[in-house]
Amino acid sequence: MDGHRRRHIPKYSRFRHLIPAISAISAAILLLYCFLSFLAPSPDHFHHFGHHTSFDDHTIDDDTPKAAPIFEVPTSSKMISDRNLWSTSMSKFYFGCSNATSQFPKAQSVTRPNRYLLIDTSGGLNQQRTGITDAVVAARILNATLVVPKLDKKSFWKDSSTFSEIFDVDWFISNLSKDVKIIRELPHKGGKKWSPYSTRVPRKCDERCYHIHVLPLFSKKRAVELSKFDYRLANELETDFQKLRCRVNYHALKFTAPIVKMGQTLVNRMRNMGKHFVALHLRFEPDMLAFSGCYYGGGEKEIKELGKIRKRWKTLNISDPEKERRQGRCPLTPEEVGLMLRALGYDKNVHIYVASGEVYGGAHTLAPLKALFPNIHSKDTIATKQELLPFSLFSSRMAALDFIVCDESDVFVTNNNGNMAKILSGRRRYFGHKVTIRPNAKKLARLFLEREKLTWQEFSSRVRVHQVGFMGEPNERPGSGEFHENPKSCICEKPDAKVKLVGNNKYIDDDDDDQEEEEEEEEEEDGIVSNLRYLFNETNVDDVPLVYEENELEELLSD
Repeated sequence: MDGHRRRHIPKYSRFRHLIPAISAISAAILLLYCFLSFLAPSPDHFHHFGHHTSFDDHTIDDDTPKAAPIFEVPTSSKMISDRNLWSTSMSKFYFGCSNATSQFPKAQSVTRPNRYLLIDTSGGLNQQRTGITDAVVAARILNATLVVPKLDKKSFWKDSSTFSEIFDVDWFISNLSKDVKIIRELPHKGGKKWSPYSTRVPRKCDERCYHIHVLPLFSKKRAVELSKFDYRLANELETDFQKLRCRVNYHALKFTAPIVKMGQTLVNRMRNMGKHFVALHLRFEPDMLAFSGCYYGGGEKEIKELGKIRKRWKTLNISDPEKERRQGRCPLTPEEVGLMLRALGYDKNVHIYVASGEVYGGAHTLAPLKALFPNIHSKDTIATKQELLPFSLFSSRMAALDFIVCDESDVFVTNNNGNMAKILSGRRRYFGHKVTIRPNAKKLARLFLEREKLTWQEFSSRVRVHQVGFMGEPNERPGSGEFHENPKSCICEKPDAKVKLVGNNKYIDDDDDDQEEEEEEEEEEDGIVSNLRYLFNETNVDDVPLVYEENELEELLSD
């Protein structure tokens, strides 16, 4: 027995020595298994890539956090949209109509002798254009002879051009001869020019207002000069006066032959690049951004640079940049404009003409837009310096070239609500409701802030919803309701139209605040400048103290 026990002791002892080694190996295998399990993708991951398992039909709910959606712009250049990107759906049923009615007598029968009206325009090219248009109507209201308007040479824009250097003056006079008598300059009396009586009328002055404020002055002087003539005519007038506005703006005001020729050259070069092209009025200049009071993510450098420019206007009060953005008062960045266009379905290979002055941040700021749309052009890139030389020293002539290209584009995108945007919006409605995209800035601002939480499909779908009513369709509600932006008295429906506007072309908005804010903005424009909070209402402008800073600020925003 003892011998038998002694024979098994060594074997047991050897087995006992192996136990720690076996335990260590087992532990290592267990750790390796846990590590591999941690690295292995979840079933959701395989499902995302289309690998189905037997669990597909019996989904097990769990509380594990889901991966955040990936916001990534598609690299595909294929256009994807549920609408025609290059035309408005109802445009074929509408056309511009501005002929005078039979109740509107000819100028020869109503113009009073020795009654002359002069006006001094104000601001940039497009603000002056609104002033010229309204001056013709004011002259007709007063039954006066209009002297060819004088252009503003002292404002922020510092352009010495005369009327005849921008517009075809002979065409202007002859085209309107049945409506208003127009002469080049005041007649002489006794070898001397008449000295006009100078005054200023209230903003948004209607027919009765002109009869009260201006008509009695002709009994004192044969000539009356209205200074700083911008927005001095009411938005709502009798139909024949509204149609006269359209005849002036859309038919009588033609640029001079050199401007038209160069402008058409630029258009032809854009057309040669592709079947369609988009024109973008970017409006991202340093002065514009400084006035907006918005922050664009440029850090301390941006805050200092724009803050320095902002000091030019002592009365400008910017308290909450984020609030300004949430309220849709900030221009979209070039990248945001690009994202909006891609979301609407525009192909990345589309050619875009950028009408803009100096872009804040230069090439660095434009880089994200170019990444989304590589084919970015401007008049400086598609024309030589020699070709632009006759125009480059005159801001109004350069603006006229941009105006022509934007007007002729298949799609016009505006990034602000200035005068160029308003006039071109109205003009494009009048000549066939060409696609005109006005960003729904308030809704888009919120969406851009949330975009990293969305997939591209979700983002693009929401952009398209927010842009309904902002694409240039008939009967859309315009930005501020101004006649120059939506000349509804001059838009007629074809008699054979079988389809009426329903559903998708009506203005849709689930935020009642938008209407109130746009009404507030219109009131602010009726005063001097939105951030100055001056509301003139029915007060005569002559009774309100004006300072150069405020005038310059308004002129800056105008175009």
